[in-house]
Amino acid sequence: MEGKSPLFLRTIALVKAIPKGKVVSYGQVAQLISSPGSARYVSYILSSSSGKYKLPWHRVISSTGKISLHFHSNSQARKLKIEGVEIERNKVDLEVYSWKPTKTEVKKILKGIPKFRPGIQA
Repeated sequence: MEGKSPLFLRTIALVKAIPKGKVVSYGQVAQLISSPGSARYVSYILSSSSGKYKLPWHRVISSTGKISLHFHSNSQARKLKIEGVEIERNKVDLEVYSWKPTKTEVKKILKGIPKFRPGIQA
C-alpha cells in the first residue's frame, strides 16, 4: 500500500481489526483513527477499496445503527447475520453489537502508521 495516505492506511488497519459479530459507525472509525470529521472519507475508502483489501466493510454502519440502504444492503445484512448480528427493521442494536476497543488496542492496531495531518498529507 505504498503511496497511500496515513488516513487511508489507518482506516484500512482499523476496519480489518473489527471483530466478527461487532459493528462500528463511520464516525467512530474516523474518531478512532484520530481524524474526527472524516466519516465521509471513511465511507469512500470502504466503497472503493473493500474488495481490493478484503475489508469487512459490512461491519461499518451508520451512527444510528442502520445498515446500508443501497444495493449492498442485502449483502451487508446477510454477512452480519452470518456473524450472529441481529438486524431488526434494517437496524443493528448498537448497545449489543458495538465494538468499543480500548485506547491500548487502537494504539496497537495503528502502530507505525503516522497520524493524518490536514494540509500536510493527503
